[in-house]
Amino acid sequence: MSSTSKDMLSKAGFASLLELAIHTPVSYLDTRLSQELIIGETHTFEAEVVSVTKQPKRLVITVNSSLCDQPIEVTIFHPKPYHSALFKPGLKHYLQGKIERFGSKLQVVNPKKISKIGEIVPKYKCKLRQDVYRRIVDNLVTLENLKAQGLDEARASLIVRAHKPDDTWLRLYRKYGGFGPKTVEALKFAEALDHFQRLKGKRIRFSSMCKLNGSIEPFLANLPFELTDDQKRAIEDISNDLRSEFAARRMIVGDVGSGKTMVILASAMMAYPNRAVLMAPTSILARQLYEEAKKWLPEFVKIALVTQSKEIGDIENDHFIIGTHALLYRELPEATLIMVDEQHRFGTEQRKLLEQIVSKDKGKAKPHFLQFSATPIPRTQAMIDSALIDVTLIESTPFVKDITTRIIDKSDFASLLEHIEREVEEGRQVLVVYPLVEESESINYRSLEESVEFWKSRFDGVYVTHGKDKLKDEVLAEFAQNGKILLATTVIEVGISLPKLSTIIIVGAERMGLATLHQLRGRVSRNGLKGYCYLFTHDKNNIRLKEFSKTTNGFEIARLDLKFRKSGDLLTGKVQSGKEFLWLDLAEDEEIVMEAKLRIEK
Repeated sequence: MSSTSKDMLSKAGFASLLELAIHTPVSYLDTRLSQELIIGETHTFEAEVVSVTKQPKRLVITVNSSLCDQPIEVTIFHPKPYHSALFKPGLKHYLQGKIERFGSKLQVVNPKKISKIGEIVPKYKCKLRQDVYRRIVDNLVTLENLKAQGLDEARASLIVRAHKPDDTWLRLYRKYGGFGPKTVEALKFAEALDHFQRLKGKRIRFSSMCKLNGSIEPFLANLPFELTDDQKRAIEDISNDLRSEFAARRMIVGDVGSGKTMVILASAMMAYPNRAVLMAPTSILARQLYEEAKKWLPEFVKIALVTQSKEIGDIENDHFIIGTHALLYRELPEATLIMVDEQHRFGTEQRKLLEQIVSKDKGKAKPHFLQFSATPIPRTQAMIDSALIDVTLIESTPFVKDITTRIIDKSDFASLLEHIEREVEEGRQVLVVYPLVEESESINYRSLEESVEFWKSRFDGVYVTHGKDKLKDEVLAEFAQNGKILLATTVIEVGISLPKLSTIIIVGAERMGLATLHQLRGRVSRNGLKGYCYLFTHDKNNIRLKEFSKTTNGFEIARLDLKFRKSGDLLTGKVQSGKEFLWLDLAEDEEIVMEAKLRIEK
């Protein structure tokens, strides 16, 4: 692209030609003279002023026009002084307005004066003057330029016509009340293509500190079960990454219960005999991962645990170090593989700091980096993210959870209590999640503190914790062994394993995002136990909750969450969360995004 074209783009406020192209006109001014009168339609016509009458707060002008054989009465409400000078008997003007019949008269109210006729003039939402902006579009949004940006001729032609419409195109525009489906598809594709092109330019590859090709066979031999196809695919993706001369940057996204832990352990085996480090968001989760590693990894893989309260193993010499944020505040030996579990719980700076600590100043060479997340994302989101970081989705689970989800309100509370009593008598556990710890006037639900007495007066074995509770890890561990009912906030959302938990009640469920609800529901039925999820709400007809209750598939829920929330701008951050792409719908447009991604990769 020439420097002149870049200057024009910059002046219009856009970073790329395709970004300019997808910002289509918001309306069109058709200044061609109308050929026949159709009552109730907007017309452009030549008008010769016959007479002018001034009335309170309005100007009534009688005009003759070749469009019809009777006079037309033009009414200007709240006229300005220039109107009187403009409309004088004998003067001719081109006017545009809707012609209506009032009794035997033809009338037009507040018509526009057209200075130049015979054109279809696009109107844009822009900061520049319309004529200046149109000149930029005319110069840059051409068939040749759009094809040079990767668009096929059919789509490029549709987009050009959206900016420079002819009569046929305008008729279709009016028929559809906007752009037709083929034009919309072309604009969506152009937007996806633009995102991939610009994201691709932002990815930086670094040399790896070391190629890793350790064998996972001793680990697989220890397992009494077969890994799922998705787990095997994730391990294969990671194996290819670790053997590369470039440092891996991969995010592995798996639904709750999809078996990400087995993928983590296989990755540690691939790093062996080199060192791997895994950072988890909580002490209790780090401890669980440590115990899983001790259980399934071969004995020759030495494992250490680092939390704020304790250290186990020989940190300087062990092969696999598992820890919390505490890893960031101590000396660590060099490691060639870093893994972060529940990566969204850590800031970018924390992840960078861990990388620096274990790199030992290797210059531009970096350790391999794997991020794991139990928050499913739509496939379209994964495809777009893959331009910046490699993404693997683990969509299947080792077993299908049997969870019944019900939307309830206070009228269902008596039957809910009966259910809880039955579950507790059978030795199963119940979790009640509250939206707030303390009472609030802004939320019309009981808080955690307000509810404690109610539950303790009816049941024994009631435990309570929340995000600010310094002893929450100990409370959760104690509840897992001895408790019956746990009252908590969303602190329980991620990580803790409660194998006896059969029921979760989420208070004020409509206040939470679907992804959070899914994470909470994932706490139950961890080992094939029959599970129940009760969504307590004052709005039983809530559409989001009804859709959520129909599926337990995390990736479908991620799509629904995106559909209801809409997506933010992944590239510039200018569009905040809650806003959508201009044309793309990441909840629905998977095929379009896939085609654009493949086009870029060719």
